[in-house]
Amino acid sequence: MLDTTRDIQTPEGLALTLHPAGPVPRALAWLLDFLIRIVVLLVLAIPLAFLGQAGSGILMICMFLLYWAYPILFEVLYDGQTLGKKTMGLKVVNQNGTPITWVASIARNLLRVADMFPFFYGFGLASCLIDPYSRRLGDLVAGSLVVHMERVTARLPTPPIAAENLPVLLKREEQGAIVNFSERALHMTQERQRELADILSPLTHLRGDDNVRKLLGVANGLLGRK
Repeated sequence: MLDTTRDIQTPEGLALTLHPAGPVPRALAWLLDFLIRIVVLLVLAIPLAFLGQAGSGILMICMFLLYWAYPILFEVLYDGQTLGKKTMGLKVVNQNGTPITWVASIARNLLRVADMFPFFYGFGLASCLIDPYSRRLGDLVAGSLVVHMERVTARLPTPPIAAENLPVLLKREEQGAIVNFSERALHMTQERQRELADILSPLTHLRGDDNVRKLLGVANGLLGRK
């Protein structure tokens, strides 16, 4: 199974590590979705057979919707997961880690036609093997990424920091700001930590990493941690 990692930073400064899914779990998810659609069509075909040509027409419409609408609707409305992807623990996201959009989902699914050439997803498989994040042609055009859902994690930095106190009496708003920073800092990149900590530098008279550590220590003191 081809598998690697993709580190991204959200606009809020949240550092995420995504684990793109290789071609094997993706193929298994597609196979499950294919089987689900076949079963649904067979169930629909039985009553529609009694309607003659009208039933055949309705069945053709159902086939079209199951092939095209099923993956798009599930990806956008069901947290990036078709039933097959959910079973395999996969989900589709934008390449920056945000939820897949309508435009991106439509584009990646329409381009399945190109991925299928010359036969058995030949181009799509070749693209997955060549691309470092196992993206098929549809993903490359749509800017999407299939990842292992349980592995979308935030990086938690720094060991525990001892509680500290500031030599000045803090206002309630200042205490809240420090505690809020400490809670958010655990999910931020170091650059974003320093950027936000510097806003509170008038309280600590420090900057950079020293200021970050000081604020985290003060937050621990305010929260009664040792």
